[in-house]
Parts: sequence; structure tokens; C-alpha cells
Amino acid sequence: MVKRLISANASDILQMTAAELKQSIKASEGRVIVSENVVPRESFIGDITNAEIARAFGADLILLNGLDILNPVVAGLPKTDHSIVDELHRLVGRPIGVNLEPVDEEAEMAEDRLEIAEGRKANEKTIKELEKLNFDFVCLTGNPGTGVSNHQIVKTIAVVKKLFSGLIIAGKMHGAGASEKIIDLETVEAFIQAGADVILVPAVGTVPGFDEDELKTVVKKAHEKNTLVMTAIGTSQESSDQDTIKQLAIRNKICGVDIQHIGDAGYAGLAPVENIFALSKALRGMRHTVSMVARSINR
Repeated sequence: MVKRLISANASDILQMTAAELKQSIKASEGRVIVSENVVPRESFIGDITNAEIARAFGADLILLNGLDILNPVVAGLPKTDHSIVDELHRLVGRPIGVNLEPVDEEAEMAEDRLEIAEGRKANEKTIKELEKLNFDFVCLTGNPGTGVSNHQIVKTIAVVKKLFSGLIIAGKMHGAGASEKIIDLETVEAFIQAGADVILVPAVGTVPGFDEDELKTVVKKAHEKNTLVMTAIGTSQESSDQDTIKQLAIRNKICGVDIQHIGDAGYAGLAPVENIFALSKALRGMRHTVSMVARSINR
């Protein structure tokens, strides 16, 4: 039996297998927070990584966005002989993940396609690097305009499952430029069958037309298959006022999600720190927030 993530020490967390991390998140009963940050951009405090800042204000898992995994650079990270992930583990004592984008070159686009570096795309070469760099999880999703499709995500999950030992999060926070429905039960089933550990969906209140009833249906389907669900604030609303963040937190928690994500649209590619803190307090109260932010990474 593993400790629930919201009560675990860094020494416990960094020894967890993917299966143990998944169980630890599940045991936390909807009180786990993922903070996403843009790594090539200068960090909010230049000589401190955004990962450290997010952790200090309540994030449990750190998701790196915009990372060229073939030429990995994280702003604010000291030079090291270790991998960037091992160094971030040392600094924050928390699971580290990265976005890889399953770009569908044949997808019908609702806008002009944004070309991204090869090291940001999900392919066999970059997926193998996940394992070499010691990432704890990967998020198969799309940034705005990159042309990521659900069809391509499904195909990519199967490849990741063969080559990577960490957790697989899969889904879309928004359209990512492709002309398709962001999420439906058929897509959820396809993600699960392909091997996803966590289904990513937009947070209720972030994309037009996706409501509580639809989210509850997704959660029920996923939980029946022992799969977790993460809702994402990926529409720049992460930089809204704290009341908006708190409303989003409670509305989505009521629907039964296991993880709540807060995006990177703030100063220096990080959500405003007061919003990360507000999300934490709304989801788990001050007691568990203090437990998380005060717990030494040396424990």
C-alpha cells in the first residue's frame, strides 16, 4: 500500500513506480494538482525554475511545456552533469512530466498550423528520450494550432506504452487547431483501450459547451476501467482572478476528477502563484496545503 500523494514525502514519491504513483494519486481523492510551465521562457524569478516556484505554492506534479526533448533546456536550471529531470527531482522532490504533441499532418485544421520543433512532437525518437531522461509521466496533448488530433493521440499511446515506463496522460485541453469534437465517450474508450493511465479533458467552464453532465459521464467511464481523469485549465483562464479559479476547482471536483491541472498562461510561462495557491486551498483546505508546501524535499 502506497502513501497518498498529498501526504507523501519526497523520498516516498521519487521511489514510486508508475503503478504506485497512479494509486497514490487515486488515494488522494481529487486533491492532486498539476502545474504546467513553459520551460524555454525566462522563469518568473530568473535564477529559480518555475517548477520550484509552482511546488512552493502548492503543485504536486510538474508538467513541462515547450520542451525540445532532443535538446532539453529549462530556464533557471543550474548546469548539471545529471539529466534535467534528475536535477528537477533534486530541487522539487516531485514527479516531473512533459508534453509531447502527437501532430496529425492530415488533420483538418480550423486555423493555420503552427510548426513546432521535432523534439516537441511525439514520435519514436522522442518517446525513447522520455525513458532516458527519467521522466515520471508524459502528457500527450496539443498546444494551440499544432494540429494534434484524437486519432493521432490514440496511435501514439500504443507506442508510448511499449517504450516508456511512466504514467501516460492523454487528451486535449482545447481544440489544438484541429476541427473535431474535443472529447466524447468513444474517444475516452479508445484512449483507455490503447493504454492511457489518465484521461485529460478540459475543465468545466473552460471550453464552450462542455458541462458537468458530460464530465461526470467521462469520469464514470474512466473509473470503471481503473483509469484516472484530469481536468485542465488550458484556456488562459489560469490567469483569471482567484474567485474564478476557486469556482473551477469546486465545480470539477464535484464531478469526481482525480487531478486538476492549472496551465502556463501567466507571467513568465507560469500561472500566477496566487492562483496555484488558491486552487490548492479550494481543493484540499489550508491544512493539506501547508503540509504540501512546508514538507521538506529532504524528507
